[in-house]
Amino acid sequence: MSATEREFQLDGLSYKIADLSEEGRNMLQQLIFARTHLLELRNQHALLSKAKNAYIGDLKSDIVEGKSGIDLGALFSDEEF
Repeated sequence: MSATEREFQLDGLSYKIADLSEEGRNMLQQLIFARTHLLELRNQHALLSKAKNAYIGDLKSDIVEGKSGIDLGALFSDEEF
């Protein structure tokens, strides 16, 4: 498919990019940018949520260690004695 025959889908229908006005092509580029940026933000949200949960786990371990004197990280590590 050549560049002039490229298509995109909107609401389940296909449209040729070449049939769009200049303003329509600009809006399509903005739509592509917005969708790409939303995907990047979703990925960042997932990473930050995972980091937050890790910090919470580390904080809980630190609190238990401070109260009991037992290093939970050392208890559950894979290292041999």
